[in-house]
Formats: sequence, C-alpha cells, structure tokens
Amino acid sequence: MGLLMHISSIANSGTTLVHGPLLSFRLCLSVRIATKANPWEGKTLKPESVRNQLETSLKRLRTQCVDLFYLHAPDHQNPIQDTLQACNELHKEGKFKELGLSNYASWEVAEIYCICKHNDWVLPTVYQGMYNATTRQVETELLPCLRYFGIRFYAYNPLAGGLLTGKYHYEDKDGAQPAGRFFGNSWAGAYRDRYWKESHFKGLDGIQKALEAAYGSEKPTLTSAAVRWMYHHSHLKGDLGDGVIIGMSSMEQLCENLTAAAEGPLKQEVVDAFKHAWDLVAHECPNYFR
Repeated sequence: MGLLMHISSIANSGTTLVHGPLLSFRLCLSVRIATKANPWEGKTLKPESVRNQLETSLKRLRTQCVDLFYLHAPDHQNPIQDTLQACNELHKEGKFKELGLSNYASWEVAEIYCICKHNDWVLPTVYQGMYNATTRQVETELLPCLRYFGIRFYAYNPLAGGLLTGKYHYEDKDGAQPAGRFFGNSWAGAYRDRYWKESHFKGLDGIQKALEAAYGSEKPTLTSAAVRWMYHHSHLKGDLGDGVIIGMSSMEQLCENLTAAAEGPLKQEVVDAFKHAWDLVAHECPNYFR
C-alpha cells in the first residue's frame, strides 16, 4: 500500500508542512503528495490565487508536480467556472495529476463535474469529507452523488477531532486544558462548535459500556473501535478507492491508528451502540459543506 502525504498551508491546522529534503522518501516508498488551495486568510479561488497557492506549495516541496490538488472549500465570492479553468491550465502544465474537492455540497459537486465535462477540462476524481461513526451526514446525499460521478471519497476527522478517543469529558470545556484540537489554538473554537455537544458525550458513554459488555477485560480502546467502524461498518468502499485520512501528533498515535485499521470487524452490539450514538447527535451534526 502506498502513502498519501497531505500538505496544508493553513496556520495551526495540525498538519506538518513537509519541506523538500524529506521528500527523499519518495525514492524508496510509494508516496503520493496532496496539497490544497483555499479561500481563507486573505486568499481566494480566483485564477491568480489558485496558481499562486499551488506554485508556492511546489516550491516548498521542491517538486514540479503533486499527485492531488484540492479545492479546499467553496469561494462563494468568485465564479467557480473561472477557478476550474485555472485548474485545467495548471493540470495541462503538468503541475498536478488529479483534481480533488473538499467541503463542497453535493449539488456543487454535480455542478463542478458537469462544467468540467462540458468543457473537456480535468475532472474531479477525489472528494475529501468529514465522516466518522458519529458524524454521518455525508451518507444521505453526498456519497450517492460521488458514486454517480465515479469520485472516490477520503474521510477526514475519523476520530471526530479526537473526541472518539474517549480522553475528553463534557465538563472539560470549563477548565484549563493543554493545547490540542479542542483547546489552545485558533481552530479550537471551531472544533468545539463542531463536536463538543452533550449528546455526543452521552453517545460515547453508551459505546464504552457496549465495549465493556461485549469484550470484557479484552475490550479494544474507543479509538480502535472508531477506526474499525470506519473500515468495516461505514459506507466507505475500498474497491472504489475510498480511504481514511489518519492524522497524528505522535508516532505512538500513528501506530495505534494503523494497528486498529488492520483489525477486524466489531461485534454487532458495539456497532448498534455506534448507531445509537449517531441517533443521539444527528440533529446537531455539523454540515459537511461550507
């Protein structure tokens, strides 16, 4: 299996910006590199900004081409057709191999695909979206849309920003906390708004009880169970090229997540507990689009 190295240009995103010397790994591993253009922090998806963002990434990476170039989120202030034409020009120049989308609504995906198809421009082939055992909004419309257009899906936030590790408690929001996904950085407030719901924590408590009842002293961690749910019980389809984006802040976390990804399906009572947790939080589920 190859490795997809994902590069972000967002401040405090938690994603390491990889510079050129590290790319020597490409000589001995099957590594694919992805980067993004976004409409935030003074940037837009106007043609000149899209070009500048991609070329800046290429310079930092000391490479001529990336494997996957995402439009990170919609730019509602500028015409999408101009953005897509710019992407096609960059693709023809050999600066990226595949076009990806992220945080677009299903109707926007359909519009983008049809614009590209009509103009014989590079088609989007990957969508990166928010999906986990307790955040399932993409199942209703987005995933069927992607299946129709033959676009594969890469799931981000498979652990709900860390909430599905079980290390947090609802009351923690009122106390001093070490810096992390939910506290101490510019994105922390957005993540608390996204996931920090009392109903979410009630659902997690039910999952923990189900793990104890089903496995006893041999129970897997909540992290392991959440990752296994993604691989064995979600709507993802490996044969269609879908994948899970596994982040880390330490090698220990990476090893735990990769180990869980290799383990088998969960017992049905645990799968049912995840479904019950989703039922509890569905009315507060964050939108997958922006």
